[in-house]
Amino acid sequence: MLTKRLNSRLEILSLVMIFIFVALVSRLGYLQMAQGQYYGRLADGNRIRLIPIMAPRGVFYDRNGVMLVSNRPGFTVSLLPISGPVPDEVIIKLSGILNMNIQEIKSKLSQHTGSFEPVRVKTDVGPDIVTKIEERRAELPGVVIEIQPLRNYVNNELAAHIFGYVSEINDVELEKRKAEGYKSGDIVGKFGLENVYDKEIRGTDGGNQVEVDVNGRPVQVLGKKDPLPGHNLVLTIDYRVQKAAEAAIDEQLAYLQTKTEFAKAKAAAAVVLNPKTGEILAMVSRPAFNPNLFNGGISEKDWKLLNDNPYHPMDNKAISGEYPPGSTFKIVTGTAALELGKVTPEEKILDTGTHWIIPKGNAMGEALGWINFREALSKSDNVYFYEMGNRLGVDNLEKYARMFGLGAFTGINLPGESDGLVANRRYKEKVYGEDWYLSETFDAAIGQGFQLTTPLQMAMVIGQIANGGHRYKPNLVSKITGYNGDVIKTFAPEEIGQVSISNSTLNLIRESLREVAQEGGTAAADFGDFPIAIAGKTGTAENSHGHDHGWFVAYGPYEDPRVAVAIIVEQGGFGASSAVPIAKKIMEAAFNINQAPAESAKIHRPQTAL
Repeated sequence: MLTKRLNSRLEILSLVMIFIFVALVSRLGYLQMAQGQYYGRLADGNRIRLIPIMAPRGVFYDRNGVMLVSNRPGFTVSLLPISGPVPDEVIIKLSGILNMNIQEIKSKLSQHTGSFEPVRVKTDVGPDIVTKIEERRAELPGVVIEIQPLRNYVNNELAAHIFGYVSEINDVELEKRKAEGYKSGDIVGKFGLENVYDKEIRGTDGGNQVEVDVNGRPVQVLGKKDPLPGHNLVLTIDYRVQKAAEAAIDEQLAYLQTKTEFAKAKAAAAVVLNPKTGEILAMVSRPAFNPNLFNGGISEKDWKLLNDNPYHPMDNKAISGEYPPGSTFKIVTGTAALELGKVTPEEKILDTGTHWIIPKGNAMGEALGWINFREALSKSDNVYFYEMGNRLGVDNLEKYARMFGLGAFTGINLPGESDGLVANRRYKEKVYGEDWYLSETFDAAIGQGFQLTTPLQMAMVIGQIANGGHRYKPNLVSKITGYNGDVIKTFAPEEIGQVSISNSTLNLIRESLREVAQEGGTAAADFGDFPIAIAGKTGTAENSHGHDHGWFVAYGPYEDPRVAVAIIVEQGGFGASSAVPIAKKIMEAAFNINQAPAESAKIHRPQTAL
């Protein structure tokens, strides 16, 4: 009986063992045959990584083919997740080597949760960092050194406000641009042309499929997809004119600060354009910044220096700075008065130094006696133009200011443009809840009071006088080309408005502006013997926060205008002494006058350059 029970139990145990063996074999067969590929891929995922290769951004050239923005190779320290989260001890050791905050590294990792792509921790590290990491390779599993293309602004601060800078995409930008194919860790344009044309110049990333060891160190490359470089931008700017304009402004600011009473003259802006096309030949804003500082993330020290500067070096004052235009606005007032028949060219008005209705007068109490239009504009007489404002009224002044494009965006292909302000009744009523007064019309007629313009807008005003009343959209890019040189897109001049102005009025204004640069005119000291005939207008804008701002707008050659300029020097005093000397050096560069042989021979200049 006992023997039977034992045999029965053995049989049951044998059946259980057979069942377990069959189940294990069946499961093994299922995993190998049905799920073999799936688990094979998981195993490969533990040893194979796709390491992206960043595409080099497109190159920027000036109008004559001079390279202004390029790329250079740089070392990037990245973390490559192997089989899970990066251990804290690795982060701590890496933070010490890179001199980075531990939380900063963890923050970068948190943005790539669930991804097996390398997380770029620090860009553009030096060879000393690379050496330290290689020496401690065994202690730093998952830490890899990548060679990535870094933006290279060849001339540092030169044209920084035109080019802008690049940096890693932030969370807000990523949320907006995910649908366009942007991803965390991408380098994007943050400012200037780098931002406006980011999609065209960013290129298409490639990648290496590599096998890594337990330390995340690449063992062999299993496959490779080459990156495609981004498109290039051929700009309208002329390197030589841009360089001369920046040097001229820097020299003049240094002179004003150290040799005159204008010690606070530390900011300025200039725009140089072709009045026949709207092409920008140079654009300067001071103070400036070095966009190379932003490669790999700007340091706290450098950012503090920029951010705490009261003259705002990150602002492009050429397009965003809003200033009273001062006497340069008399071009607009004069056009309106002549076109609407409020004055004739021959009529003389008595200037006793002060207007007879409202006691507003000339600078320093000057009295010019009986003067006509030509004398009033060339000598910048306030009393005469107060009377023009009196006859016109603020509504007609507003009409012609807007006709010249003031009080509106120019449409330039740069971010951050301001639209300025045209003096008008509606604005005062809306903002201040007050009626308009005649004294405010007087102020508006000479470019003071509620009038605000940008240097770019004033360059376009003088450009319209130069070209016969046509307003062209200002442009900084002439064409986009592929990395192989093929032309992808070209940009033709685009007329966006016209000033209704008769030939007789236009000629009188031009002749008056020509006299400004001749003997007896306010710009004669610098342009009286200039070999190219120049026409222009000086201006001085009142500033309630310090010294007056100095203006000068001009064009040349007088007979066939190809260059127009607008310059403002903040707290520089009279435009004749602060802005005109800058314009002279710009014109010398534009027309290759008094240039050093080495500099003038450095660049081949096509016949169509200016």
